[in-house]
Amino acid sequence: MRTYIGRQQAISAEDFAELALGTPVELWLGVEGETDEERAAREDAARDILADNPDLPDDLIRIAARVIEENPDLFDVIPLVRPARRRTARKGVAA
Repeated sequence: MRTYIGRQQAISAEDFAELALGTPVELWLGVEGETDEERAAREDAARDILADNPDLPDDLIRIAARVIEENPDLFDVIPLVRPARRRTARKGVAA
């Protein structure tokens, strides 16, 4: 199944998020190893985007709520059972 946002195909979860946000995910989350200068520039760009579109956070919350509502299985959690520990007799210790 193919997913499109407008005319763009979303191949990965990152593509989908970027197309839905209209900006690269890295702009909001940063990248590993970025310098203080790079982080400051990224945050300035994010502030500019939010200043131009003050409804963006509310829009994103609505999108996230809709995705969760339409895909409740995203949060299905299956507890993992830990295997029982094997008891080994120690020398000089009664079991």
